[in-house]
Formats: sequence, C-alpha cells, structure tokens
Amino acid sequence: MKDARQIWSSFRRLRSLWNCRSVSLSRQPAVSILIIALSVFLAKAAQISPVGTPQQPQVQEQSSDPRARIRSTVELVVVPVTVKDSKGNLVGDLRRDEFRVFEDGVEQQVSLFSTDAFPLSSVVLLDDDLKPKAAEQLQKSLIAIAGAFSESDEVALARFASFFTPVMEFTQDNDRLMAELKRLVSGDESFPDPESTAPHPTAGDQPIPGAPTTPQQPVADKSTKHLDDALHAAAEVLRGRDRERRKVIILVSDGVDARNNTYDYEQTLALLLSSDVSVYAIGTDAALLRRGASPLSRYARATGGDTYFVNNAPALSRAFAQVAEEARHQYTLAYVPAGTDRAQNYHSIEVRVRRPGLDVLSRDGYYLVRLP
Repeated sequence: MKDARQIWSSFRRLRSLWNCRSVSLSRQPAVSILIIALSVFLAKAAQISPVGTPQQPQVQEQSSDPRARIRSTVELVVVPVTVKDSKGNLVGDLRRDEFRVFEDGVEQQVSLFSTDAFPLSSVVLLDDDLKPKAAEQLQKSLIAIAGAFSESDEVALARFASFFTPVMEFTQDNDRLMAELKRLVSGDESFPDPESTAPHPTAGDQPIPGAPTTPQQPVADKSTKHLDDALHAAAEVLRGRDRERRKVIILVSDGVDARNNTYDYEQTLALLLSSDVSVYAIGTDAALLRRGASPLSRYARATGGDTYFVNNAPALSRAFAQVAEEARHQYTLAYVPAGTDRAQNYHSIEVRVRRPGLDVLSRDGYYLVRLP
C-alpha cells in the first residue's frame, strides 16, 4: 500500500507538471512519462489483496500475543546469587561464563545475566522476646536501621513473640522510618503480652486453640515464641510486592522457637520460596551458640539469604548496613528450564562457580507457578 501511495504521489506531481505552462518540457515526452507511471501504478495496485481476504498469520503478530508474553515470563526462572570469598567478603567481578546453574541436577543454559543493583522491599522483623542484655543491644542499635536503606527501597517494620505484630506499613520515606524507630527506642509502642489471648492476625476473631486463658508462670526451657509463624506472616506481607524489587526479610532474633507454631518449617519455607522472599538473619544471644544449627541459618541458606552473628550493639548496627548492601547487590541469573519434569511442582536449584575457593549463596529451589 505504501508503494501505491508513492506512485500515486508521483503521478500527481507529473500531472501538475503537465498543467504548468512555465515548465520547458514538451508535451509529447510528458505524455510518455505519464503513461509509464500509470502502468506501474496499475501493476502495483493489482498486487494488493482486496479488503476482507483472509491473510496468513504473521510471526510478528504471534509474538505480540499477550498470552505468549505471560507464558514466557512464567517459564523464566530468576535466581539472585551472592558470592563470597573465604574471608566473607563479597565477590563482584565474576563473569557470566563462570556460573553454572542446575535444576533437578540438570545443567541449564543461563539466558540472562546482570550485576545491576535492585531496589528492596524489606520487612524488618524484630524479636520482642529477647533476654535483657540482647534486648538492650537491639534498642541501642535500632536507629541504624534507617541508614541501611536507600531512597529507592521500601521498608516495613514488625515485631513478634507469640504473635506477629505489624509496626509500620511499607514506606520509602526515611524520615517516617526514623520516627517509627525512635518511637520503638523510647518505648512508646505498646505490644501484646507474650501470654496474651488476643486474636491471632490470621485466626479471625477467635483465640488460637490451646492458647492459655489465665496468666501462666514462666516454665524453664519452654518457649512461647513463634518464629515460624512470624516468618510466615512476614512472607505474606511481601508476597504481593512489586516483582521488580528484591523481597527480603531482615530478621533479628535469638533463634528460639516454640514447638506449637501454626505453620511448621516446611510450610513456611514453601511460602518463602513461592513468594521469592529471602531471609537475612542477624543472630544474637542463644543463636551465637547454635549458629549453623539455628533455625535462622536454615531459613537463610534455603532462601538464598545470609546469616550474621553479633554479640554487641555496634556489631548489630553494622550488620543492618551489611545485610541491606548484600541483598541489593547480587548477581541475577535467569534461565528457561529444559530437560526437567514440568509436571512436578517443586524444582531444586544449585548454582556453582568455576572459580575455586568461593562460597555461593542461592535459594534451594522454586515452586512452579502454573497458568490457569
């Protein structure tokens, strides 16, 4: 159609020349030119399909189908990866060809690779049932949390003991974050007693079954702290956040966990992995003794996060900045799964690097999101 318009335009110009008396062109050659142009125009017009004639599907039209875009997005598995040296320092100079990714033991081809920093969606989850010394250290270091995040990050605050308690919804306003942290330090916030029968946020208007109805005396070596439930609730908060952000939970805790959580470790981990949430744990007090055996380390390893162990307030303040920096600056690998059983819901992931002596942190796997 474009060619026809161009020829028609030339035809009109030649016709103008024919009518213009100031042009020093004899009428006989002009007539010949007009006849040739008209012949070409008719020949081109004859090649144009009439309106309503069915056309064969074009590859370009198929690729613009929105359903095709959605399917492609679902099949692309994105894996954030942190690499450290033997001293625990971040390694940021690895090339794409130095990474190897395996799904269910089958090596995959890395189709996308990036070292760009990502903005964070972070829930800072604070243990509200620490021993006095550890609780005092946390109070002294709380203000340092505000300095750990950039203006592109969004942060929410929550605390937990027996129950998950939201403190502040997501904000990118650092002044608001600072104000909330100062209120926590001053003790102006009021939180439920660990033995409270207040309704659980996910239990409707009814108390949790088995919760004490009368004040209880402390029992040695028995905890009422629900760490699994708190992480599950924080993952629910992060689940719907923008996928263009790295979704992380920064957990400060001693790692003590009761046995009567509503959600166990496996259920909580499944939600974390299916929601693309990584746990970065800062362990204090009892966690220092258990270290690798602590629930903090188990959650961090499985979700591609990391664990820091601290024993004083300055170290805790530094850990906030280190965790945020590590979470923001990860390698991003992506691949389209090949050679694995797509009928399975869960798929394991293993990331290796060819350079020796390095520690690789990535999530253990993912849950397949099926199309409706």
